[in-house]
Amino acid sequence: MFSRCRGFSGRLLRSGSIALSRSVSCRTGTCFSSAHLSTSRRLSSHHPVLSASGPPVLGAARAVRLPSDSARPAAHMDLKGVLEVLEQLAPLSLAESWDNVGLLVEPSEPRPIETILLTNDLTAAVMDEAVAMSCDLIVSYHPPLFRPFKRLLQKDWKQRLAVRAVEAGVAVFSPHTSWDSVEGGVNDWLVAGMGSGKVSVLNQAHCSGPHKHRLEFSCMNDEQLNRLLEQLRHIDAGETFQCSTVRSESGGQQVNLTCLSSALTAAAQILLSDSHASRSLNITQPPLLGCGQGRLSVLDEPVSVSTAVQRMKTHLGLPHLRLALGEQQTLESLVKTVAVCAGSGASVIQGVKADLYITGEMSHHEVLDAVSAGTSVILSDHSNSERGFLTVFRQRLTARLGDTVTVAISQRDRDPLQVV
Repeated sequence: MFSRCRGFSGRLLRSGSIALSRSVSCRTGTCFSSAHLSTSRRLSSHHPVLSASGPPVLGAARAVRLPSDSARPAAHMDLKGVLEVLEQLAPLSLAESWDNVGLLVEPSEPRPIETILLTNDLTAAVMDEAVAMSCDLIVSYHPPLFRPFKRLLQKDWKQRLAVRAVEAGVAVFSPHTSWDSVEGGVNDWLVAGMGSGKVSVLNQAHCSGPHKHRLEFSCMNDEQLNRLLEQLRHIDAGETFQCSTVRSESGGQQVNLTCLSSALTAAAQILLSDSHASRSLNITQPPLLGCGQGRLSVLDEPVSVSTAVQRMKTHLGLPHLRLALGEQQTLESLVKTVAVCAGSGASVIQGVKADLYITGEMSHHEVLDAVSAGTSVILSDHSNSERGFLTVFRQRLTARLGDTVTVAISQRDRDPLQVV
């Protein structure tokens, strides 16, 4: 039974579909836990990646709340305004720690953003295209600037791109793994090519960015709970807590409370001062349901390997794909479970039990490992597993920015490899 804690705003953190296993260690009076979490949802023809008319729909207990599609800017938008919209569609906090995402080049002279060019990779050809169309902002899925520069010289192609962007006054932004992770993003788009099914995240994302924390503790009765909540309520009148409780048969309650980092110390001190709550206190970062790297789909209707190949060719718009059949598998073998990860996905999908892996590229030995486990593999080449999402994102971004901004997809962007 779930109930809302009186005096606290926000939706309940419902955990009915969450399986948690944690190991707990306590240091200096504060308990920390590591959690393994699995979530699943159903992918159908109504899933946001299959209907590009609006932004991704984020699930219950989401830490990210998107404004309605009906909101339209009244005048030309500046760079800051566009960046805020990009953040709302895919928070940069979802990106991997090693990634280089966000605004990479910022012009010194502010100007209205009237033309945005979307591309999978920023190459010299794409930069020529951007300059020719007087582009104000390039959104490059892959970050063209990744490793630190000590100098900007013409002999290096990436340094040349940075110099050209600065000279032309063109801003450059990269979302990369934040697009992979967000619900309705690149990986959800990729797995949708296989048809409807029950989709779960392989590597679950946890809340960062605005730095929220979840405090889990137990109370013996309603009186103790109300007393603690009354103390928490006075931490800061401006703070918003999210709270849910589960009542046990003995009359006690298990409490899940979410708060911002600014309120964490005060909240923890209150709970640690209570002898019963302190013994059960765990502090974690709450999961972002539906967000994370990679996807696993249990198809509603199994298909043959041959049909899977044809579906992905159509979905990716490619005449050819590379296929490795798993041991004892044929083109007519049935595929029920599919693990996908856009780009170079072996580190995410390797070892996942599935009938079929779909990604952009894997090494020779990674493919052999999968095949020996009886898993077939479809490879599209790296950027071919990502580029088609630009069409989906263009519609979402256009819906949010309105008619004052033109959003175009690069015509010069393509995977460097081709079958000849």
